[in-house]
Amino acid sequence: MSMSINQHFTPVKLIRFAAPSIIMMIFMSLYTIVDGIFISRFIGSNALSSLNIVFPVINIAIAISTMLATGGNAIISKYLGEGRRREASECLTMFVVVTVSASIVIMVLTFAFLTPISRLLGATDILLEDCRSYLATAIAFAPACMLQALFQSYLVTAGLPALGLCLTVIAGILNAVLDYIFIVVLGLGIGGAAAATGIGQCVPAAAGLIYFTFIGKTIHFTRFHLRIKELLAACYNGSSEMVTQLSNAVVTFLFNMVMMRLAGENGVAAITILLYGQYLFNAFYLGFTIGISPVVGFQFGAKRKNELKNIYRVSFIFVMCSSLLLTLAAIRLSTPIVSVFTHDAGTFALASSGFRIFAFNFLFSGFNIASSGFFTALSNGRVSAVISFARTLVFTVLSLLILPQIIGINGAWTAIPAAEFLTLILSAGMHLKYFIRNNKYNYFE
Repeated sequence: MSMSINQHFTPVKLIRFAAPSIIMMIFMSLYTIVDGIFISRFIGSNALSSLNIVFPVINIAIAISTMLATGGNAIISKYLGEGRRREASECLTMFVVVTVSASIVIMVLTFAFLTPISRLLGATDILLEDCRSYLATAIAFAPACMLQALFQSYLVTAGLPALGLCLTVIAGILNAVLDYIFIVVLGLGIGGAAAATGIGQCVPAAAGLIYFTFIGKTIHFTRFHLRIKELLAACYNGSSEMVTQLSNAVVTFLFNMVMMRLAGENGVAAITILLYGQYLFNAFYLGFTIGISPVVGFQFGAKRKNELKNIYRVSFIFVMCSSLLLTLAAIRLSTPIVSVFTHDAGTFALASSGFRIFAFNFLFSGFNIASSGFFTALSNGRVSAVISFARTLVFTVLSLLILPQIIGINGAWTAIPAAEFLTLILSAGMHLKYFIRNNKYNYFE
């Protein structure tokens, strides 16, 4: 068993252990963000709107892989904590096979209904061709996209967070270089941006397959039989993270509809920029959660309650302090951030004014993301799903449907901060029940 997750974690050690996953998630979020920068600057705001319109389909693929990555990771790390390496390796193999199978199904269905899907998601006559081009190319790389998300978590559990980081950095740099070549040099348009992302995703996907096939010691690919119980448990445990991604698809669709009504194509481009900012800032906490999850799962499986309590305390002090700093940075840097994406006057005016309001959601989102992820690592999929479902769907949808009707476009900018604040109240209640009050539900008693 790798000693990297079987030790006492001081605050510095825990943050250092999670740092590769944080950086890795930031680089992963940069895949889409870099595409957006090149598309907006070298193709135009309409192309940027097209990317955002069809991105819910990509969210579905990411949702399934994220569910099996986080939910499966909780099972694998728990088995490792119990000293059951063979079962951990069998589950690893099964989750990878299921993920590849799901990616093929998604790819085939999307190709078969490319135009109807684009129209359903809101593509106008002006945007339809770009929507088709981006979606067709991006979905061709669905297996690589989904495997990347899986190996991002499993390499951490294998005790190799630095390898996952290196692979993601290489993939991100390759993506940026190919964006320039495909879009600026070769003029391949929005399809070139999708190809650049897909080729970048192939790097960690291929490396993960090679590692777990030929090199992995603690966990590795092996013969397996279908473990329905573990598969269902992984889906259940990871349901909150899946809900987050599926909700992103729904919320992106609703945002597109609201902004198209309020401000046309420029409004869709503006909200795309704000959502890019959200991807980047939230990636910090998603990475932190991924980084600490194997540690939490291992200590939970080993029944070391004092160490589990220590990890909890360090984690949430870090999250609350960093949330304040990141929120202040986002508000202060709102104009420079927006200027990176667009030089279109109409889009810039909408996005720069909206980002200063939108940025307040970062004050609450870190705590909510970490709370959901902590419960997932404890194999408490029910509580994790409740937090995630309320945060990313219920409260956000209600805010999007109500606030723009009352205060117009400012209601769209306020919707996410309002949803995150409401979720914060819910998350705090779960912390009281499971971590703070002395009762039979407390994980530390």
